[in-house]
Amino acid sequence: MEISESTEPASMPPLILITGMSGAGRRATSAALEELGWYVAENLPPELIVRMAELSFSEDSPIERLAIVTDVRSRDFAGSLTDVLDKLNASGRRPIVLFLDATNTELIKRYDTVRRTHPLQGEGTIQQGLDKERALLSSIRERADVVLDTTNTSVHDLRRVLEQHFSSISQQQVRVNIQSFGFKYGAPNDVDVLLDARFLPNPHWEDELRPYSGLDEQVSDFVLRQQGAESYLNSVQDMVQAMLPGYQREGKKYVSVAVGCTGGRHRSVAVTEELTRRLEAAGVDVRTMHRDVER
Repeated sequence: MEISESTEPASMPPLILITGMSGAGRRATSAALEELGWYVAENLPPELIVRMAELSFSEDSPIERLAIVTDVRSRDFAGSLTDVLDKLNASGRRPIVLFLDATNTELIKRYDTVRRTHPLQGEGTIQQGLDKERALLSSIRERADVVLDTTNTSVHDLRRVLEQHFSSISQQQVRVNIQSFGFKYGAPNDVDVLLDARFLPNPHWEDELRPYSGLDEQVSDFVLRQQGAESYLNSVQDMVQAMLPGYQREGKKYVSVAVGCTGGRHRSVAVTEELTRRLEAAGVDVRTMHRDVER
Protein backbone atom coordinates (compact mmCIF):
# COMPACT_ATOMS: atom_id res chain seq x y z
CA MET A 1 0.00 0.00 0.00
CA GLU A 2 1.42 3.35 -1.02
CA ILE A 3 1.50 6.20 1.44
CA SER A 4 1.60 9.82 0.47
CA GLU A 5 4.78 11.81 0.68
CA SER A 6 5.10 14.03 3.74
CA THR A 7 6.39 17.54 3.26
CA GLU A 8 6.94 17.96 7.00
CA PRO A 9 8.42 14.72 8.32
CA ALA A 10 9.61 16.35 11.52
CA SER A 11 6.00 17.06 12.52
CA MET A 12 4.95 13.42 12.19
CA PRO A 13 3.86 11.68 15.40
CA PRO A 14 6.55 9.39 16.82
CA LEU A 15 6.64 5.79 15.60
CA ILE A 16 8.64 2.91 17.11
CA LEU A 17 9.19 -0.40 15.36
CA ILE A 18 10.04 -3.10 17.90
CA THR A 19 11.67 -6.34 16.84
CA GLY A 20 14.52 -8.59 17.92
CA MET A 21 15.31 -12.04 19.21
CA SER A 22 12.49 -14.24 20.44
CA GLY A 23 12.63 -14.33 24.23
CA ALA A 24 14.56 -11.05 24.53
CA GLY A 25 11.67 -9.16 26.12
CA ARG A 26 9.22 -7.91 23.52
CA ARG A 27 6.20 -8.60 25.74
CA ALA A 28 7.72 -6.71 28.69
CA THR A 29 8.72 -3.88 26.36
CA SER A 30 5.18 -3.62 24.98
CA ALA A 31 3.72 -3.46 28.48
CA ALA A 32 6.20 -0.79 29.57
CA LEU A 33 5.55 1.39 26.53
CA GLU A 34 1.80 1.12 27.04
CA GLU A 35 2.30 2.40 30.59
CA LEU A 36 4.28 5.30 29.13
CA GLY A 37 1.33 6.27 26.93
CA TRP A 38 2.21 4.54 23.65
CA TYR A 39 -0.39 2.71 21.59
CA VAL A 40 1.15 -0.71 20.94
CA ALA A 41 0.16 -2.96 18.03
CA GLU A 42 1.62 -6.44 18.44
CA ASN A 43 2.65 -9.18 16.02
CA LEU A 44 1.85 -7.33 12.82
CA PRO A 45 3.18 -8.94 9.62
CA PRO A 46 5.40 -6.64 7.53
CA GLU A 47 2.75 -6.10 4.84
CA LEU A 48 0.39 -4.52 7.40
CA ILE A 49 2.87 -2.22 9.18
CA VAL A 50 2.74 0.56 6.58
CA ARG A 51 -1.06 0.43 6.53
CA MET A 52 -1.20 0.56 10.33
CA ALA A 53 1.06 3.61 10.40
CA GLU A 54 -1.05 5.40 7.81
CA LEU A 55 -4.35 4.67 9.57
CA SER A 56 -2.99 5.53 13.02
CA PHE A 57 -1.68 8.91 11.94
CA SER A 58 -4.67 9.98 9.85
CA GLU A 59 -6.31 13.27 10.79
CA ASP A 60 -9.19 11.66 12.69
CA SER A 61 -7.05 9.14 14.58
CA PRO A 62 -6.76 9.53 18.39
CA ILE A 63 -3.32 7.85 18.39
CA GLU A 64 -0.48 10.22 19.22
CA ARG A 65 2.40 7.77 19.65
CA LEU A 66 2.53 4.37 17.97
CA ALA A 67 4.74 1.35 18.68
CA ILE A 68 4.53 -1.68 16.37
CA VAL A 69 5.87 -5.10 17.36
CA THR A 70 6.88 -7.63 14.73
CA ASP A 71 8.99 -10.80 14.82
CA VAL A 72 9.90 -14.00 12.99
CA ARG A 73 6.42 -15.43 13.59
CA SER A 74 5.43 -13.12 10.73
CA ARG A 75 7.95 -14.71 8.35
CA ASP A 76 5.28 -16.39 6.20
CA PHE A 77 3.59 -13.10 5.30
CA ALA A 78 4.47 -11.22 2.14
CA GLY A 79 6.81 -8.26 2.37
CA SER A 80 10.11 -7.89 4.20
CA LEU A 81 10.86 -5.69 7.17
CA THR A 82 13.66 -3.91 5.32
CA ASP A 83 11.24 -3.01 2.53
CA VAL A 84 8.81 -1.68 5.14
CA LEU A 85 11.53 0.53 6.63
CA ASP A 86 12.39 1.88 3.19
CA LYS A 87 8.73 2.71 2.48
CA LEU A 88 8.24 4.39 5.84
CA ASN A 89 11.45 6.39 5.45
CA ALA A 90 10.45 7.53 1.98
CA SER A 91 7.05 8.67 3.28
CA GLY A 92 8.57 10.84 6.00
CA ARG A 93 7.34 8.52 8.76
CA ARG A 94 10.77 7.22 9.67
CA PRO A 95 10.36 4.86 12.64
CA ILE A 96 12.71 4.51 15.56
CA VAL A 97 13.86 0.89 15.26
CA LEU A 98 14.22 -0.78 18.67
CA PHE A 99 16.00 -4.15 18.54
CA LEU A 100 15.86 -6.39 21.62
CA ASP A 101 18.68 -8.87 22.08
CA ALA A 102 20.27 -11.19 24.64
CA THR A 103 23.01 -13.80 24.64
CA ASN A 104 22.18 -17.24 23.30
CA THR A 105 22.96 -18.72 26.71
CA GLU A 106 20.39 -16.46 28.38
CA LEU A 107 17.76 -17.03 25.68
CA ILE A 108 18.14 -20.81 25.92
CA LYS A 109 17.78 -20.57 29.71
CA ARG A 110 14.58 -18.55 29.32
CA TYR A 111 13.11 -21.08 26.89
CA ASP A 112 14.04 -23.94 29.20
CA THR A 113 12.40 -22.14 32.13
CA VAL A 114 9.05 -21.76 30.39
CA ARG A 115 9.39 -25.08 28.50
CA ARG A 116 8.69 -23.54 25.13
CA THR A 117 10.19 -24.23 21.73
CA HIS A 118 11.79 -21.57 19.58
CA PRO A 119 9.55 -20.61 16.63
CA LEU A 120 12.30 -21.49 14.12
CA GLN A 121 13.80 -24.63 15.65
CA GLY A 122 11.47 -27.09 13.94
CA GLU A 123 12.79 -30.58 14.64
CA GLY A 124 16.17 -29.17 15.70
CA THR A 125 17.47 -27.58 18.88
CA ILE A 126 16.78 -24.18 20.40
CA GLN A 127 20.34 -23.18 19.46
CA GLN A 128 19.65 -23.99 15.82
CA GLY A 129 16.48 -21.91 15.96
CA LEU A 130 18.40 -18.98 17.44
CA ASP A 131 21.06 -19.26 14.74
CA LYS A 132 18.39 -19.08 12.01
CA GLU A 133 16.72 -16.13 13.71
CA ARG A 134 19.98 -14.16 14.06
CA ALA A 135 20.68 -14.68 10.36
CA LEU A 136 17.19 -13.49 9.41
CA LEU A 137 17.37 -10.41 11.64
CA SER A 138 20.99 -9.39 11.02
CA SER A 139 20.16 -6.67 8.48
CA ILE A 140 17.49 -5.19 10.75
CA ARG A 141 19.85 -5.17 13.74
CA GLU A 142 22.37 -3.20 11.68
CA ARG A 143 19.72 -0.57 10.94
CA ALA A 144 18.43 -0.31 14.51
CA ASP A 145 18.48 3.07 16.24
CA VAL A 146 18.48 1.45 19.67
CA VAL A 147 19.74 -2.04 20.54
CA LEU A 148 18.85 -3.16 24.06
CA ASP A 149 20.67 -6.16 25.47
CA THR A 150 18.36 -7.63 28.11
CA THR A 151 20.69 -10.43 29.22
CA ASN A 152 21.14 -9.05 32.73
CA THR A 153 18.10 -6.77 32.76
CA SER A 154 15.14 -7.23 35.06
CA VAL A 155 11.66 -6.12 34.05
CA HIS A 156 12.02 -3.07 36.32
CA ASP A 157 15.40 -2.18 34.80
CA LEU A 158 13.99 -2.57 31.30
CA ARG A 159 11.17 -0.17 32.09
CA ARG A 160 13.65 2.36 33.46
CA VAL A 161 15.75 2.15 30.29
CA LEU A 162 12.68 2.53 28.08
CA GLU A 163 11.64 5.59 30.08
CA GLN A 164 15.02 7.15 29.42
CA HIS A 165 14.73 6.49 25.70
CA PHE A 166 11.06 7.03 24.94
CA SER A 167 9.19 8.92 27.68
CA SER A 168 9.70 12.14 25.74
CA ILE A 169 11.02 12.09 22.21
CA SER A 170 12.65 15.00 20.46
CA GLN A 171 11.95 14.84 16.73
CA GLN A 172 14.56 17.49 15.97
CA GLN A 173 17.59 16.63 18.09
CA VAL A 174 19.77 13.57 18.46
CA ARG A 175 19.67 12.26 22.01
CA VAL A 176 22.84 11.03 23.71
CA ASN A 177 22.37 8.16 26.16
CA ILE A 178 25.38 7.71 28.46
CA GLN A 179 25.78 4.78 30.83
CA SER A 180 28.54 3.86 33.23
CA PHE A 181 29.44 0.21 33.75
CA GLY A 182 32.02 -2.15 35.22
CA PHE A 183 34.20 -4.22 32.90
CA LYS A 184 34.25 -7.00 35.49
CA TYR A 185 30.52 -7.48 34.84
CA GLY A 186 30.89 -7.38 31.06
CA ALA A 187 30.88 -4.50 28.63
CA PRO A 188 27.50 -3.59 27.10
CA ASN A 189 27.24 -4.56 23.45
CA ASP A 190 24.43 -2.17 22.56
CA VAL A 191 26.47 1.04 22.34
CA ASP A 192 27.88 3.22 19.58
CA VAL A 193 30.88 4.51 21.55
CA LEU A 194 32.74 2.53 24.22
CA LEU A 195 35.03 4.51 26.55
CA ASP A 196 37.52 3.29 29.17
CA ALA A 197 38.23 5.25 32.38
CA ARG A 198 40.58 2.65 33.89
CA PHE A 199 43.63 4.78 33.12
CA LEU A 200 42.68 6.97 36.08
CA PRO A 201 43.70 6.04 39.66
CA ASN A 202 41.05 3.88 41.34
CA PRO A 203 39.32 5.40 44.40
CA HIS A 204 38.59 1.84 45.52
CA TRP A 205 42.13 1.69 46.90
CA GLU A 206 41.60 4.82 48.99
CA ASP A 207 40.15 3.68 52.33
CA GLU A 208 38.25 6.91 52.93
CA LEU A 209 36.68 6.84 49.44
CA ARG A 210 35.88 3.14 48.99
CA PRO A 211 32.41 3.26 50.62
CA TYR A 212 31.29 6.07 48.31
CA SER A 213 30.54 6.19 44.58
CA GLY A 214 31.24 8.54 41.73
CA LEU A 215 27.95 10.24 42.53
CA ASP A 216 29.50 11.56 45.75
CA GLU A 217 31.46 14.80 45.64
CA GLN A 218 34.59 13.50 47.34
CA VAL A 219 34.98 10.66 44.84
CA SER A 220 34.13 12.86 41.86
CA ASP A 221 36.70 15.46 42.95
CA PHE A 222 39.35 12.77 43.39
CA VAL A 223 38.74 11.32 39.91
CA LEU A 224 38.41 14.56 37.99
CA ARG A 225 41.54 16.18 39.39
CA GLN A 226 43.77 13.31 38.26
CA GLN A 227 46.34 13.92 35.55
CA GLY A 228 44.80 13.37 32.13
CA ALA A 229 41.18 13.55 33.27
CA GLU A 230 40.56 17.07 31.97
CA SER A 231 42.09 16.49 28.54
CA TYR A 232 40.26 13.15 28.27
CA LEU A 233 36.89 14.76 28.98
CA ASN A 234 37.61 17.58 26.54
CA SER A 235 38.45 15.08 23.81
CA VAL A 236 35.38 12.94 24.46
CA GLN A 237 33.07 15.95 24.52
CA ASP A 238 34.51 17.23 21.24
CA MET A 239 34.17 13.79 19.66
CA VAL A 240 30.54 13.31 20.70
CA GLN A 241 29.50 16.79 19.59
CA ALA A 242 31.30 16.34 16.27
CA MET A 243 29.32 13.15 15.64
CA LEU A 244 25.86 14.58 16.27
CA PRO A 245 25.34 16.59 13.04
CA GLY A 246 26.31 13.56 10.97
CA TYR A 247 24.00 11.27 12.90
CA GLN A 248 21.18 13.79 12.49
CA ARG A 249 21.74 13.93 8.71
CA GLU A 250 21.57 10.13 8.64
CA GLY A 251 18.27 10.18 10.53
CA LYS A 252 19.65 8.54 13.68
CA LYS A 253 17.84 9.75 16.77
CA TYR A 254 20.08 8.25 19.45
CA VAL A 255 23.76 7.90 20.22
CA SER A 256 24.65 5.43 22.95
CA VAL A 257 27.88 6.03 24.88
CA ALA A 258 29.23 3.71 27.57
CA VAL A 259 31.99 4.62 30.04
CA GLY A 260 33.63 1.74 31.85
CA CYS A 261 35.95 1.20 34.79
CA THR A 262 36.75 -1.95 36.74
CA GLY A 263 33.68 -2.18 38.95
CA GLY A 264 31.42 0.53 37.54
CA ARG A 265 31.14 2.34 40.87
CA HIS A 266 33.74 5.11 41.03
CA ARG A 267 35.68 6.33 37.98
CA SER A 268 33.16 5.57 35.23
CA VAL A 269 30.34 7.11 37.26
CA ALA A 270 32.28 10.31 37.95
CA VAL A 271 33.35 10.63 34.31
CA THR A 272 29.80 9.95 33.08
CA GLU A 273 28.33 12.58 35.38
CA GLU A 274 30.88 15.19 34.34
CA LEU A 275 30.49 14.38 30.63
CA THR A 276 26.72 14.67 31.02
CA ARG A 277 27.08 18.05 32.74
CA ARG A 278 29.30 19.37 29.96
CA LEU A 279 27.12 18.14 27.12
CA GLU A 280 23.96 19.51 28.74
CA ALA A 281 25.68 22.88 29.15
CA ALA A 282 26.40 22.75 25.41
CA GLY A 283 22.72 22.22 24.67
CA VAL A 284 22.84 18.48 23.96
CA ASP A 285 19.88 16.29 24.95
CA VAL A 286 21.43 13.75 27.35
CA ARG A 287 20.09 10.84 29.41
CA THR A 288 22.27 9.07 31.99
CA MET A 289 22.22 5.62 33.57
CA HIS A 290 24.65 3.93 35.99
CA ARG A 291 24.40 0.21 35.38
CA ASP A 292 26.61 -1.18 38.12
CA VAL A 293 26.91 1.60 40.69
CA GLU A 294 24.96 -0.38 43.33
CA ARG A 295 26.92 -3.62 42.94
